[in-house]
Formats: sequence, C-alpha cells, structure tokens
Amino acid sequence: MTDLRSLQLAEGTESADSGIGDVDDLPLPQQITVSSITCDSFKISWSMDSRGRDRISHYFIDLNKKENMSCNKFKHKDIPTKLVAKAVPLPMTVRGHWFLSPRTEYTIAVQTAAKQPDGEYAVSQWSEIIEFCTADYSSIHLNQLLQKAEAIGGRMLPFTVFYRNQQTDYFLPDRDAQCRHLLPSVKDDSGSHGSPISGKLEGIFFSCNTEFNTGKPPQDSPYGPHRFQIQADVLFNHNTNVYFGDFYCMYTSYHYVIVVLAPVGSTGDSFCKGRLPVLDRSNNRFLTCTEEADGSLSFRHAQDIILEVMYTEPVDLSLGTVARISGHQLMSLSTANAKKDPSFWCWLIETQKNKPTDGLQHVSG
Repeated sequence: MTDLRSLQLAEGTESADSGIGDVDDLPLPQQITVSSITCDSFKISWSMDSRGRDRISHYFIDLNKKENMSCNKFKHKDIPTKLVAKAVPLPMTVRGHWFLSPRTEYTIAVQTAAKQPDGEYAVSQWSEIIEFCTADYSSIHLNQLLQKAEAIGGRMLPFTVFYRNQQTDYFLPDRDAQCRHLLPSVKDDSGSHGSPISGKLEGIFFSCNTEFNTGKPPQDSPYGPHRFQIQADVLFNHNTNVYFGDFYCMYTSYHYVIVVLAPVGSTGDSFCKGRLPVLDRSNNRFLTCTEEADGSLSFRHAQDIILEVMYTEPVDLSLGTVARISGHQLMSLSTANAKKDPSFWCWLIETQKNKPTDGLQHVSG
C-alpha cells in the first residue's frame, strides 16, 4: 500500500519539478483504471509497453479536484498537487488523508520516470486524464463521528413531542390536497460532506429539543412561525429503528447530530441498514425511548447538542396540531446555506495518520 501524505520537504530539498529532465522514450501509461474507491483512498493501475519498463524507478501522479482540471500535468511550480511514488507493483493503493475529500470529483494523470545518476529524472509523456469521484464516509468514519458525538451529548432531558416549524404557506389546506400528509423529501447537502444520507435518503426533519427551565419546546425557531407538533410515541416506538446519521458543527458553538427514525421494514429502514450505525432504542446518548413499569413510553434527548430527527415516512397532519408560536424567528440558528466547519474531517484523518508510507512524497509548488 502506498500512503500519499502531505509531506513538507525539508529546506534545501529539491522538488520534483527541479529534477525533471526532457521527455524520454519511457513507456507511456495507458488504459488508466481507478477502482476500490473510498472516501479517502483508491487503487490505480495501467498498462504499458514492456520496452524500457526495467528503467522505471518512479511514477509521477498528478491529482486535482475536477474544477482545477485546466491545471493538470505539473510542469510548473504553481501547480498544487504533485505526487512522486517509487515504482511498485500495480495496482497501487493510494491513500491521501490530507488532500482527498469524500464525495468529491477528481482528475488524475500518470507519468513514468527514471531517476538519473545526477539526480534528475527522465520522464515519459503524460497519460490521458481520468476522472473519478470519491465515496461517502465508510462505516469506520461514521463510527468515529459517532464516538466524538457521544462524548459531548451531555445529560438526557425528558420530552413528549416532536415538532416542525415552517413558514405559513407550508401548512395551508391546499398544500397537499390529496392526502394532507407531510411528505418526505431528499435530504440536502447540509451537514458533513461525506454523510451517506445527503442527497440520497428521503425524510422529514423534526426537532425535539426542549428549554431547560420549562421542559417544553422553545417558542423561537429559525425555520418559521408556524409549528406542527405530534406526540413522540406516534413516530418513535417499539416498531422504530434508530440510526446515527451525522455529526457536524458550524463556525459557531453549536454542535448538530442527525438521528434517523425509520419504521421497521420501511424503505428508509432498508436504506439505513448497512450504511449507518444502528443505535439502541432505549440506551444511546442522543434520543431514547424507554418502556415504563405501567407500559407507557418515556422519551429523552441529549441536552448539549442540537438534535435533528429525520423521520423517513409520510406523516398525517391529522395526527398532530398546527399552531403559531409566540417567539421570534432566529435565523442565526438555521443550517440553510451555512458553512460547515471542515475541522471535523481533519479530526477524522488525524486518527489515521500513523499508517506507514511507502516512499512517496507530496510536493507543493
């Protein structure tokens, strides 16, 4: 395995550019194949003529985000991403924690090189440019996010209702004349960039956070002055599976956790199985449902996070109530179009920085 890390060259060390000589008749990489793609790694292989293959000592790899495609093929020192690998058997596994992001489109090109006695390199022509897209967070990364979220959830507070605030026209009688249901929609790209639910899972977002002094939902909301409110046991009961969906923060003191509630056997439940960490319904650090001695259900939510509850099925408006809240619309708490703090992804990659390298350098021009 080749671990592509962002290694800063020591002062006085030559960059790859300074040692590149004229184009040589070394084998040209052809039929580039990128496979086994994860959120922070991939395998790359190619074919090449046997003539001159024994002279190859290194591979030069040019990796760029797709929007920087015009900057491909590093020939000058202002090109941002330059990877130099010792020639190893193909396919080669590339693991780039420092410059590979999840769910991001990249371009890649390859050049073979032979190091000369004077320290310079003879090189082949550049290969064709290949495009690929990295994957969502793996189960490993999601479980790391889960552990970090659990550490700051705080104590659990009781609640009795889920609620959803919207603008006035959202709840008008003719908003859905056929069924008068709140209907699931595909989750947007808010939250962590690599979350498997973004742009894929359909659901309806509810809140359950309560005010510490009253134990009731707050009378302020960033989403609108009208509130649909429904008893917690309608959406959350023994026939509901609970999944950890995401943990992220903005450039503020607020931390957000997304919990997915999916009725057992539903389409949403099928999507979440194998993709998201499943939570114990009665024993987790975010949202619990517990059966009391008299058979009733009690509910608790974490105090120190803003909990976003995604319910994956339609909800009949007649099962709850719609009323105007008395407070203000606090836009500062809205996640719409908000910039997310990238340090969460940095924290994830920090946990994997001790993996061995295999003679590869990353050169910044």
